Amino acid sequence: MKSIFLLSALLIGLMGFSQDFQPNYDESLIPPYSLPPLLVNNDGSPITSAGEWALKRRPALLNLFESQVYGKVPSGIVNVETKLLKENVALGGKAKMKQVRMTFSNEKGSVSMDILIILPNTDGKKAIFTGLNFYGNHTIIDDPNVFITQSWVDNSDNMKVTDHKATEASRGLRENRWPVEMIIDRGYGVATIYYGDIDPDKNDLSDGIQELFYKDGQTQPKADEWGSVAAWAWGLSRAMDYFETDPDIDARKVALMGHSRLGKAALWAGASDPRFAIVISNDSGCGGAALSRRKIGETVGRINTVFPYWFCDNFNQYNDNESALPVDQHMLIALVAPRPVYVNSAKDDLWADPKGEFLSAYLAGQVYKLYGLDGLPSDVMPPIDQPVQKAVGYHIRTGGHDVMNFDWKAWMNFADMHFGK
Repeated sequence: MKSIFLLSALLIGLMGFSQDFQPNYDESLIPPYSLPPLLVNNDGSPITSAGEWALKRRPALLNLFESQVYGKVPSGIVNVETKLLKENVALGGKAKMKQVRMTFSNEKGSVSMDILIILPNTDGKKAIFTGLNFYGNHTIIDDPNVFITQSWVDNSDNMKVTDHKATEASRGLRENRWPVEMIIDRGYGVATIYYGDIDPDKNDLSDGIQELFYKDGQTQPKADEWGSVAAWAWGLSRAMDYFETDPDIDARKVALMGHSRLGKAALWAGASDPRFAIVISNDSGCGGAALSRRKIGETVGRINTVFPYWFCDNFNQYNDNESALPVDQHMLIALVAPRPVYVNSAKDDLWADPKGEFLSAYLAGQVYKLYGLDGLPSDVMPPIDQPVQKAVGYHIRTGGHDVMNFDWKAWMNFADMHFGK
């Protein structure tokens, strides 16, 4: 069965989903579609209460996303060793920095991920923002105490990476996406992990965490088992295991943020792990917050062809066949309920389909209503740069595919409201 899915993906790539792919950005060219209903059970009976949602519909949808989109984590046992590597003051004394290494191992090998934690240097447990980063913990802050990742890194002239090795030259080059001092000044901590520690972002599922879960003779995940997005989400949950043990962190107040492909991972981690108190998606697009059936910008066929290792192989069945999907992304966002969820888009990031991201967030409000909570108030997108913040939050801001201070200020306002600050 798996070989059939792989062959299907290859043929679709040859038929037009390769480098000559031409995305649609015209709303008038969206094919007619109908979304699978949120509040109807598989047997056709309606969901009318939060209890019915939690006991019946939510588990069924979670299973569908596992088996058809992201892939399930296989059964297996790994040992976990946690070690504090270094602790020091930062930001001129206003913050405390920790670097913690979690090592997962069994007879098949070991994988380690480093968590960089920066907290206000004040008394009491701290609420934190956590998320994965793209080029190493050393890139989010220009501090010589932060270890340079030893994991495989995608080559980038802008990030000063060659031969897939991080260097001193990339220190602090992603401070624009992680305004650590601004976050500390608002009273929040930051915890981040280089996603390549968990699974390197390349078409090779034998060099990350998946390898520890393979059965004897297995070299690739089964058709319904995890791709890289689910592996990155798994790593976020293991970080949450650590946060629950750290006396400086309030594990009840952990806001999970992800951008782009890491926004997909954040949404899946937040949907499948209820310990994350707030879940934030930034420009996560196809396979993240955007409705797949709209087929604007990046499509299911395109993403599966260019990144065949991100999702489970079963997802290939829906290449240029989105109407056959038993789920769509409004359901993913609804799985976060009743915890607060925030989706945001960028005006010029048409590839990620801002309107599709907004509609997902709006439609997820049906489930929040069951809990007596307010979703987005209208199916009309709000004006540019004007956040709407209820139990479901949304904004579309000026600019393109990036993380900006405007976003962070909106997220911290959202956290203030829900954490009672």
